[in-house]
Amino acid sequence: MATSPVKDFLVTYLMPAKCYEEFFVNFHLHAQLLQLLKILWRGSAEGLSLPSVLLQLYAFSCPVAYAVASSFPFFAWGERLFTLAQTAAIVFLILHYRGDTFTGTLFLLSYSGLMFLLGSYAATAVISVMQSSSLAALIASKVLQARTNYTNRHTGQLSTLSVFLSCAGSVCLVFVSLQEPGGSLAALPHILSACLSCVLQAQVLCYKSSSKKKSE
Repeated sequence: MATSPVKDFLVTYLMPAKCYEEFFVNFHLHAQLLQLLKILWRGSAEGLSLPSVLLQLYAFSCPVAYAVASSFPFFAWGERLFTLAQTAAIVFLILHYRGDTFTGTLFLLSYSGLMFLLGSYAATAVISVMQSSSLAALIASKVLQARTNYTNRHTGQLSTLSVFLSCAGSVCLVFVSLQEPGGSLAALPHILSACLSCVLQAQVLCYKSSSKKKSE
């Protein structure tokens, strides 16, 4: 299989393959932890779009379900499981801070059961379709959050660092996809995702600065 000359150079001379994968492929996965911590610190989930986070949860669920169904070793997908748990916790906290703790608890139990069923009994074709749709779900989640920000004219408790990591991770994924054979076409969804991440980053910066001016 042909490999990218850029990747070969980086892995050979600058970094181990694990670091390359962590920096360019999995970098965006760390964004959820920062968002979770901000919600817990502020005691509020104001400004976060629940449908957006649910789509993120679906997008992060797909590779985990695929890995479990394919019997991949845990070390190959364990990090994504932690990201999945963090996203599920964010969904619960959004419902909790809206005064609907019971629904949040019921959701966590139902979701855990669904993931168990998917990993244990779902047909391979279903898992494959889910895996191929994960990027589309992630793109849709960014559209919904950007729309929520625009409607509210503020970003609420949306974490600036989380958005920045997501934006940087999206750009890194564009870089990786462009290095692959036939990468121009495959990179288009990643480019769209990166553009939407940049929109979210711009909204965070613009609305934060406008809020500071009003307070002054």
